[in-house]
Amino acid sequence: MSVQVFLYSDGSCLGNPGPGGYAAILQSGQHERVITGGVSQTTNNRMELQAVIAGLQALTCRCQVMVVTDSQYVATILNGGQARANLDLVAKVRQLAGRHNVAVEHVNGHSGHALNERCDRLATAAAEQQRQALAGGGYAPGH
Repeated sequence: MSVQVFLYSDGSCLGNPGPGGYAAILQSGQHERVITGGVSQTTNNRMELQAVIAGLQALTCRCQVMVVTDSQYVATILNGGQARANLDLVAKVRQLAGRHNVAVEHVNGHSGHALNERCDRLATAAAEQQRQALAGGGYAPGH
């Protein structure tokens, strides 16, 4: 029997392209892990994909994974849809997803879904850290 994991994810970009951030929250039973990161120059879709990649990379065994995302782009990619851009990250997310039994739940962004809203705040904060670093404000370590 596989472990059931919920992977909540979001990406953020301040400008598109611009400084970006991503967040993934993994939950399984009573356990939770939060992963954030950022890139100085990127796009929103790349950050959306990177959030899922970071979450899947953190898993150490084959799992039943429910990816919960507000990104129709990510949902389409994980459900086998065509990709015309970001082929490096698309290949990576598909390779990682292939190690697990992955399903996708698309939720509406900014609709009150507590964990989606939390991911949004974390991703936006990570993007803001990147913007501040670019502006000479120094680097503030992630969560």
